[in-house]
Formats: sequence, structure tokens, C-alpha cells
Amino acid sequence: MLERRMAETFVELADTLVVGFDVIDLLHTLTERCVELLDVDAAGILLADQRGTLNLVAASTEQARLLELFQLQDEEGPCLDCHRTGSLVDCPDLSAMPQRWPRFTVVARAQGFAAVIAVPMRLRDEVVGAMNLFRFEPGDLPPGSARMAQALADIATISILHERALTQRGVLVEQLQSALNSRIVIEQAKGILAERGQITVEAAFLHMRAHARANNRGLSEIARAIADRTLDIEDLLPPRSPVAE
Repeated sequence: MLERRMAETFVELADTLVVGFDVIDLLHTLTERCVELLDVDAAGILLADQRGTLNLVAASTEQARLLELFQLQDEEGPCLDCHRTGSLVDCPDLSAMPQRWPRFTVVARAQGFAAVIAVPMRLRDEVVGAMNLFRFEPGDLPPGSARMAQALADIATISILHERALTQRGVLVEQLQSALNSRIVIEQAKGILAERGQITVEAAFLHMRAHARANNRGLSEIARAIADRTLDIEDLLPPRSPVAE
């Protein structure tokens, strides 16, 4: 069953190798599949902009999102080391290695995480970002899981770069910058939807994503429509329960 789901995931990610795919949706799918397939509890992805600065683009949970943001703000953590070296960074027990990332370790453990592995998003010599996998319990990933994580990151990286980006540097920069800009709009839209609907930001994102897919529209397009007030937000919100008289 697991092997079949893995095969389906590779097909799902490979299907993005078409013109006009949604990078943000792809990367959120990647974080979800990592949690589903790799015996990890959360995942997050950072991508570099044209200046080489890492930015958060996807996270499977709110805890992972906050921890990734802390890494960026504090400039310390496994994902930053992974992106800088282009190599996998593995820490099966944060309590045994607090001196490596002292401030990150404190925040990670406060969020309930005890272990982390960072996987480079790399194609040949091009490192475009890194993916963090978090676990609540210390210990190494099961045999083969690290290789599977790298394989998933590799196919997502290929999807992002695409064939055009291998020969046209400008296309790569434009594509990655567009994804990062879209992420900002998505965060704004999540906040608007969460406030209007009195729901969590995680629930708001799920409603946005479901609406985009149901209407065959891009996630970034839906987010911009929410931010611009050109989309009726009530169409995305769950039905309100009637107030008892």
C-alpha cells in the first residue's frame, strides 16, 4: 500500500511539468506527502529569491510555519545550513545537539519537535532551497526514508526549474520570484479569510485551496481576488450554523 502511494505521489508531482503550474500548490502538496509517507510529523520548505535570500513558501502545520520563520529571522537552523552547503543535514535528537543551533533548538522543542532533517532542493550545482522534516520523537528516520525525502525534493526541484530554466537564467529568476511574491499575497488572503470567517489560518488556507481546485483556478489567483476584494469571501467560508432563538 505504501509503495503504491509513493508511486502515485511521484506521478502527482511529475504532472506539474507543464506550462503554468502553481508552484505554491505544488510545494504544499510536497509537504503533505512527506508527512503522509515518511513517518514525520511536519514539513516546511524555504526557497531562495534572486538575491539568494531564503523565504518561507510552504509548511504543513502552523508549528512548522512558525519555526521556519524563526529560522529566517534569527538566521540559524538546519534549513539554512542545508541551503548553504547543498547537503543533507540530519539531527535525530535536538536535545543531544543543542549547541549546534542553540536558539533554534529552544524554539523547536517549545513547538514540540525533538528531531529534524533538512533536505536540499538541488539540481546539479543549482540549490534553490531546502526542505525541513520535523518529528515529535527523537530518533533516525526509518531506513530508506531519507533517500525517499531527497527523491521527492528532487522531482519538485525539477518541476520548479523546468527545462526552460536550465537554459534561461532569467526564466528561473522570474519563476522563483513570482512564487515568493505569490506567497506574500496568500498569507494576506489567509489573514483576511480567517478574520472574516472567525476560523484558524490553517482552515482558511484549506478553504482557499479547495475553492481554487474546485473552480480550476490557481491558488495565487484566488488569493489575489480575496486581497483585492473581487471575490465574495462568503463563497469560500463554511455555512454558518443558525443561531438558536
